[in-house]
Amino acid sequence: MHTYLFDFDGTLVDSMPYYVGVMKKILDDNGISYGSDLVKIITPLGFVGAAKYFKGMGIPLTEEEMIKKMHALAYRAYAYDIPAKKNVIETLKALKESGASLNVLTASPHETLDVCLKRLGIFGLFDNVWSCEDFKTTKADPEIYKMAAEKIGVPVEEILFLDDNFNADKTAKAAGMKVVGVYDDTSCGYEAEIREIADGYIHDFSELINMH
Repeated sequence: MHTYLFDFDGTLVDSMPYYVGVMKKILDDNGISYGSDLVKIITPLGFVGAAKYFKGMGIPLTEEEMIKKMHALAYRAYAYDIPAKKNVIETLKALKESGASLNVLTASPHETLDVCLKRLGIFGLFDNVWSCEDFKTTKADPEIYKMAAEKIGVPVEEILFLDDNFNADKTAKAAGMKVVGVYDDTSCGYEAEIREIADGYIHDFSELINMH
C-alpha cells in the first residue's frame, strides 16, 4: 500500500483535547446540553459542519458567528502548542523515503491545519493537504473520499485511509478505501467498533512501517 490518506486531529497530532474543548465551550457558554456521543458525531464535521449541527441543537448564534468563535479559540493552540503524536514524524519521513504518496484530509480548516503542520516541519512531506472545505462537504459524505482519490489519481480501493474517528472510518470504508483505525484517548471507547469495520488498527504510528 503506497498511497496514504491521513486524518489530522487525533491521528497525526494530539489535538483532540483542544478541539473537543473548543466545541464544548461554545455549547456550555450557550447553556446547551449534550450527550456522551458528541465527540463521535462532530469530529468528522469540521467547524462548518459542527456549526450547522449546533444550530440544530438550539444555539442562538448564526453559523458564521460560531465558526468565528471556533477559529479564535482554536488558532493559538494549533499555531503554538499542539504536538505531533508519538512516532508520527519519524514514520511519515520513513514512508516518504520509501516512495509512498502521503496526503491529508481533515475536517479542520486550513487556518489551523497548515500552520500546525508547518510548525511541526512536516507540511512538505505531503503531496496534498486538504480540508473538507476544499471539497465543500464533510467526512460524513462518502463522495469526499472518491473525490480525493480522483485528485490523487489513484483508484479509491488502492488508498489506505487512517483516522481515529469511527464515523469517518466507516464512511471511508463504505466509499471503497482500505481503512486503518488509529488509537486516540478521545475515541478509545469506540476501538471495538472501529476494529470491526476496519482492515487494521494501530496504537502507535511506528506500526505502519510493518504494514507497508
